[in-house]
Amino acid sequence: MSISSELSPDEKSVTIVISGRFDFSTHQEFMQAYKAFPKGEKVFVVDLTNAEYLDSSAMGMLLQLREHSSSDSDGVVLKNGNDAVQDVLRIANFGKLFVIQ
Repeated sequence: MSISSELSPDEKSVTIVISGRFDFSTHQEFMQAYKAFPKGEKVFVVDLTNAEYLDSSAMGMLLQLREHSSSDSDGVVLKNGNDAVQDVLRIANFGKLFVIQ
């Protein structure tokens, strides 16, 4: 598992890239990726292209990220999840809390 983050050229958003399993073992690394930026100032894009799996602890981490973002309604974008990841997000009704692309 690896997590990386990159600030956009306009410095308004941060892309966090998840690779491998997104579960409790990545908690510290994930928190470091977004807490490096002041609370309430950035939109976060979570790129799930290479995420193989996510569990309930990952969903909890995404909720914490939402609280840290610039906006409750569109402060976090979850994008490019595979079918299994998309199913977990859909079943959890995360489409009501996050922008899912």
